[in-house]
Amino acid sequence: MGNIVKGGEFLIKEIPANDIFSLEELNEEQKMLRDSAKEFIDREVVPQKERFEKKDYAFTEEVMRKLGEMGMLGIAVPEEYGGLGMGFVTTMLACDYISGVTGSLATAYGAHTGIGTLPIVLYGTEEQKQKYLPDLAAGTKFGAYCLTEPDAGSDANSGKTRAKLSEDGKNYIINGQKMWISNAGFADTFTLFAKIDDDKNITGFVINRSELENPESLTFGEEEHKLGIRASSTRQVFFNDMKVPVENLLGERNNGFKIALNALNVGRIKLAAACLDAQRRILNHSIQYSNERKQFGVSISTFGAIRKKIAEMATGVYVSEAGSYRAAKNIQDKIDELVAGGMDHQAAELKGVEEFAVECSILKVFVSDLAQHTADEGIQVYGGMGFSEDTPMEAAWRDSRISRIYEGTNEINRLLAVGMLIKRAMKGELDLLSPAMAIGKELMGIPSFDVPDYSAFMSEEKAIIANLKKVFLMVSGAALQKFMMDIEKQQHLLLNASEILNQIYMAESAILRAEKHFAPESVEAAMAQLNLYKAVEKIIIAAKEGIVSFAEGDEQRMMLSGLRRFTKYTNHPNVVSLTEKIAAHYINKGNY
Repeated sequence: MGNIVKGGEFLIKEIPANDIFSLEELNEEQKMLRDSAKEFIDREVVPQKERFEKKDYAFTEEVMRKLGEMGMLGIAVPEEYGGLGMGFVTTMLACDYISGVTGSLATAYGAHTGIGTLPIVLYGTEEQKQKYLPDLAAGTKFGAYCLTEPDAGSDANSGKTRAKLSEDGKNYIINGQKMWISNAGFADTFTLFAKIDDDKNITGFVINRSELENPESLTFGEEEHKLGIRASSTRQVFFNDMKVPVENLLGERNNGFKIALNALNVGRIKLAAACLDAQRRILNHSIQYSNERKQFGVSISTFGAIRKKIAEMATGVYVSEAGSYRAAKNIQDKIDELVAGGMDHQAAELKGVEEFAVECSILKVFVSDLAQHTADEGIQVYGGMGFSEDTPMEAAWRDSRISRIYEGTNEINRLLAVGMLIKRAMKGELDLLSPAMAIGKELMGIPSFDVPDYSAFMSEEKAIIANLKKVFLMVSGAALQKFMMDIEKQQHLLLNASEILNQIYMAESAILRAEKHFAPESVEAAMAQLNLYKAVEKIIIAAKEGIVSFAEGDEQRMMLSGLRRFTKYTNHPNVVSLTEKIAAHYINKGNY
């Protein structure tokens, strides 16, 4: 276990490369699981991919049952309830390699193993866990999670579904409707949320459809016809005087909003994982097609415009992996630390994920945005053929679009990440104020004109990351000072701050991964350097837009001057050379 960091602490602390984890460090058990998942998907799913596009919901269910027989649905379920009880990194790994070929299976798998199962693992009573988890782990029953309503999406607590205690005090009578419920068509175990009487907050419940006293009290709309994830069962769910025994209340009354939020925190980082192998597969198709496709007598992979796309797509995969597995191991280390301190595993997992909620939101936004962009570029590499259903790109593009919407829209997650950081700072859990004030003093001082020694591998890149953190603290600190408690109303500004935050975390992850595992002349180092250059450019745009929106006169001039100082390279990278190095490597290799 490395040095335990706090969630969000990367902003105010220099993180040594040895303290981060990446895919290069998988143990033998994890490699076997990864290879097993990949072999299953290539054998059972890839040849049948067309069935998903033709809305073959039964096939999705069939594949899920097979995954259950392999143990892939119970990886995060403790052994005493029929699961494998593996660590957080391993659950991420399974999600990564099972989710890449089709969004239909990715959604079914994610909904079942995440929000369909985890609320019971984390909040269930012993009796509830004994009753529901073995079937969910084995895939003999499937889970669905009923939170969203027609008038309650991001504002989950505003739902109109109501629960009322029966006269004999033995059941809650539930009425209402839910929508966009994944797995609804074949699920048996439903985790649902309703307000009891006129409570302020929602409460969680769990019920098996097959055990309802009146089966007609739980009904379903038709399958939704969607842009993508076409064979993911998505239906409206209606509760009509549905009786739920009082012992089926999940967690505590009025605590459903917290259950929902914590389940979604896990869902966010898992969604990032679910986008990783999708990116790898899109990239591999693009490389292979560009090598095979001839124009003007040569492969299109010889053209600079195509090579630039391949290099940037490969860089995106590398960076996405770096951030995702770094955060996964941070969460696992925190869980292990809490368990070693005497906390039971259920509470420790809740606290571990909650601790890194900021990072979970960062990853959800960054990786899902990039997955969509990668699919878009994949279509472009294929040209006219990319628009055809006969090639894999158009389905990948359609499937990737939903990732920016579910588990909280990317806009909500951007606001959440910065909002959570500010709240932690105000509670004294994270000292952002002291470094922000120090930066203010630094800006008033005379800058050093000494030329730094950047001979050590990644030393300049790490110095730039340290300066980019100053940019975030400078802009957010000044904005917070100006708006105080009204900062939450400044959504444009918070979105700018979020872009800076996301780029810092992901760029740092890529640089530390390269420093820890690869040589200075490696393609991985080139990808980390190329990504940093792009991140700096994006941060300049976001920071400048933020600064001029609220600062004026001398304050504005000082902050813009600071922005120039903190985003300056001593040795400017040759971006074309880095791009060509990355492209040549993967085009010659033939895959990622």
